Amino acid sequence: MHAHTIHRAHHHYGWDNKFAPRVRIAPGESVEFETVDASGGQLTKDSVAADLGDLDFGRVNPVTGPVYIDGAEPGDAVKITLLSFAPSGWGWTANIPGFGLLADQFPDPALHLWRYDAAQMTPALYGPGGRVPLRPFAGTIGLAPAEPGLHSVVPPRRVGGNLDIRDLTAGSELFLPVEVAGGLFSVGDTHAAQGDGEVCGTAIESPMTVAARFDLVKGANLPFPRFTTPGPVTRHIDAKGYDATTGIGPDLFAGARAAVSGMIELLSRRHGMAPVEAYMLCSVAGDLRISEIVDQPNWVVSFYFPRQVLE
Repeated sequence: MHAHTIHRAHHHYGWDNKFAPRVRIAPGESVEFETVDASGGQLTKDSVAADLGDLDFGRVNPVTGPVYIDGAEPGDAVKITLLSFAPSGWGWTANIPGFGLLADQFPDPALHLWRYDAAQMTPALYGPGGRVPLRPFAGTIGLAPAEPGLHSVVPPRRVGGNLDIRDLTAGSELFLPVEVAGGLFSVGDTHAAQGDGEVCGTAIESPMTVAARFDLVKGANLPFPRFTTPGPVTRHIDAKGYDATTGIGPDLFAGARAAVSGMIELLSRRHGMAPVEAYMLCSVAGDLRISEIVDQPNWVVSFYFPRQVLE
């Protein structure tokens, strides 16, 4: 049981340090958050790809909160211990026109609806034979910025926000720098699974309930967020090894595009799937990594795809 619950109706869009807190807690207390999916409820279990054209981007990535932590002051850090994630059993992944690493290559909308066992958390099925292991986490998790006014929830920032760090799962501890009194913590954009990089711009976007405990680290003066994990972060999906493609050159962004494009071509050719289907699968199950950044003038970016997803 948790001392406080914030229901899904109590969400907001963007960050603003003038938003009134929904609850006020003492350090050491825990809160349960009911979250809404990243579309803000605009997509449902019955949605089709054509519905993506009607998305109101002013309503994407709603976050539940805020929470005021007593004693939190600028210069401190809030330590958030992620206690649990209770997924809903459904979600979606989309190629949204104009969004994603390869938006110019995939201009048409595409939507995949997921059904999964929220109790057993067995891998979610994808097409004929695909199985994506589930690992729930919150894509957007942060505090309010000091700068006044309403700020978009889309870009990450010093106080957190849309971090999309897939290893912020149950048991992880996240430390966020405080810029305003009370911190004003909110969370949302929950994912049932995502690869490092979230290359098409969406993961398995899935509403769920998140529980977290809050503590203070006085005078931490963190320049940026940091986190710890409770154990290994790769064993859940590497039993059969990986296929990996690379991009090499003086531009990391171009290298990332080349590495992902190479994997899309490989998966499409080997498994007979449409390129956009391979693109979305890469976003939820593959990992984009910087393999080398010291041997100038060229850097190496690699994209790792776990073989067990399709074997």
